[in-house]
Amino acid sequence: MAWFLGIGITGVVLLALSLAFDGVLEGVLDGALDGVLDGWLSLPVAAGFTAMTGFGGAIATGAADAGPVAATAAGAVCGLVTAWLTYRFSRALMDGGTAVTPRGDDLVGTSGNVVTAIPANGFGEVLLTLAGQPVKRAARSAVPVARGAEVWVEAAPSATSVVVRPVERDR
Repeated sequence: MAWFLGIGITGVVLLALSLAFDGVLEGVLDGALDGVLDGWLSLPVAAGFTAMTGFGGAIATGAADAGPVAATAAGAVCGLVTAWLTYRFSRALMDGGTAVTPRGDDLVGTSGNVVTAIPANGFGEVLLTLAGQPVKRAARSAVPVARGAEVWVEAAPSATSVVVRPVERDR
């Protein structure tokens, strides 16, 4: 049983090392067997297999009083199941996409309010909403726009500035 516990502890140590060194095995064996083993040679998968092989064998020895061959077989089955689950979970985490990051061009066509008055062909500031968050941008307009006026974004020439025009409401 001591051998199995040693193998299990080795797997836990490998798992701890995988937090700092994951990707090392993929880099060393990059392209091995034309990509057949992609993802299966990751450090977390190898650590999960090693740890569960050891601990599964120790449990089989202690709980079922199994011999070394039967305990090794039981541990290997546990290790394979754990390796497969680790591979699937890591793929799910890696393949999970993220939302598209909003850009300044996404402001074109939105409305906002003037925070600092905008002189004709000069700069002021507007408060806009980008992806549900308020953002303040430097704003330029061909006509003067008073503080508090509602404006419409016509262009975003840079990441920090916009070109606006006042909103004209029919009364």
